[in-house]
Amino acid sequence: MAIYHCSIKIISRSKGRSAVGASAYRSGERLTNEYDGITHDYTKKRGIVHTEILIPSHAPPEFSDRSFLWNSVEKIEKSKNSQLAREVEIALPVELDREAQIQMVRDYIQDNFVSAGMCADFAIHDKGDGNPHAHIMLTMRPLELSGEWGAKSQKEYILDEHGQRIKLKNGTFKSRKVDTVDWNNQEKAEVWRKAWADTVNRYFAEQEIAERVDHRSYKRQNIKKLPMVHLGVAVIQMERRGIATDKVKHNLQIAKQNRILEEIKKRIRKLLLWVREKKSQFPAIESVPPQSVLERLERAKKEVADREAGKQNRAFDFAEINVKGRAFLQKQNIASYQELTRYIQDLRERYKAVGEMAGRMQMLLDAKGEILKQSENYLKYKEYYKACEQASPERRADYYQEYGKEIILYKQAQEYLSRNLRGQSTLKPKTWREELEELTQKRNSLSHTAEMLKEKLIEAETVRREVEKVMLKTHSKVNNNDLTL
Repeated sequence: MAIYHCSIKIISRSKGRSAVGASAYRSGERLTNEYDGITHDYTKKRGIVHTEILIPSHAPPEFSDRSFLWNSVEKIEKSKNSQLAREVEIALPVELDREAQIQMVRDYIQDNFVSAGMCADFAIHDKGDGNPHAHIMLTMRPLELSGEWGAKSQKEYILDEHGQRIKLKNGTFKSRKVDTVDWNNQEKAEVWRKAWADTVNRYFAEQEIAERVDHRSYKRQNIKKLPMVHLGVAVIQMERRGIATDKVKHNLQIAKQNRILEEIKKRIRKLLLWVREKKSQFPAIESVPPQSVLERLERAKKEVADREAGKQNRAFDFAEINVKGRAFLQKQNIASYQELTRYIQDLRERYKAVGEMAGRMQMLLDAKGEILKQSENYLKYKEYYKACEQASPERRADYYQEYGKEIILYKQAQEYLSRNLRGQSTLKPKTWREELEELTQKRNSLSHTAEMLKEKLIEAETVRREVEKVMLKTHSKVNNNDLTL
């Protein structure tokens, strides 16, 4: 039975934790925290089967480096009680293979976190004990289009009934703190938990798996299970000191009974599915002696297993494959199903890599293009602003009314350049224009390569489907005597 688990917690400096250390532990890497100089080495940690970083399109490419990303977070957080990262821990369904598990986690992160502007660092752990799970570390600050960290919150002045700020006795104005993003809202936890259940169920449906998961508690689902008792802080502390308590013993017994009930339900479901499958394959099964049926089913099952075991290395029967498919296989010098699968996997990895490079190139183009545009506006409308500033008070109002648009564009350009040029005082529109042309050519070349790889991938997938049909037709024949029950 598929297990649902999705917990959300905060990695905080006030609890003696660091984002760099947490990332090193989950990824099994050796990382040094530049904030406190501590090196975290977890290279000997076992059970880490996949790690990956996903970032928004406008994030600096350096954020794809685990050490750079989390040291950047540590650097921007100055307080000793700063919240450094959010962690989402999810259980992965054992019903899906590793490739599907990884893609499912990617989809969940992209749809719920990266699309909202967060950077995500995830690791999949699996010790082979039937408990595969993923740790997802998320950044908590909004990332500006300039690639710099934004503020988590901002001050908002409280106004009176006349729309005026309220002055306090100490001379300051009454205000409140307002979050710049809604990621800390309690409602978000429910949204993200439900989204994980929806993602798992979508993958189950696509692969025709009958199992489903639900993010709601047993009580909300109206599921009748033996309830456990709440332990409380005192009981937990006693257990940590090695002192046995009746509450823990009670919970262990209840958990054991619930596992037995679930196991019974699971076996019943499997048995019903097995009976339904066999009845569909052998409609006349009720009229055959049970012993004869079981013997023949075992033989048929063994033949299927033998065929699957040899499937990967089995050579093709080229005579059965259509002309287009034969030409493709001969051109790529592919002679077995394993070679074809490996060829497709290599194409996928190359297509993904080129696509990511093209995306980063486009992000760089957008950033440089905006800087060029604003620098041109700055130079073009600078004289209008100067003339307005130098005009007499009487003339200034008329001048602004006539050239207000140009002055506003100048001020916008000035503000944008001061934020994004990072101390660079000289504008170089000609150089930037040449760089843009060069980057555009590179981006177009990458896009062209990606399109070619995509076409090859589609062609290879089409051939593989044709090959699988031929293999099924050629190698799935079982002796008619064994199938006549």
